[in-house]
Amino acid sequence: MTQDVAGRHVVALDLDGVTDKAALMERCARALELPDWFGRNWDALADSLGDSSVWPAAAARRGLLLVVAGWQPYARSRPDEWETAREVFTEAAERTPALTVALELGGSHSRG
Repeated sequence: MTQDVAGRHVVALDLDGVTDKAALMERCARALELPDWFGRNWDALADSLGDSSVWPAAAARRGLLLVVAGWQPYARSRPDEWETAREVFTEAAERTPALTVALELGGSHSRG
């Protein structure tokens, strides 16, 4: 499947240093500029990823490319949580044509 992501608003979700679900949810809330009422649970994340009205304004207009970086240490230390997160990202992207989620293979932006 080929998807044109040119012109989409890019949001970097850097998971470097994330060690648990609570930290993952906090990073998602900050990166996606989610409202204060964001529930910080899997269902709330799935709902937010599928609802362009809570995305950053530019993403709501142009579509969203969410680039997840620094995820490998979290995936290794919390494989069950990471599997759930990956499923949430995958299902949201499959249901929402304006959303693309990409896993960066090169690691975190914060490393030199």
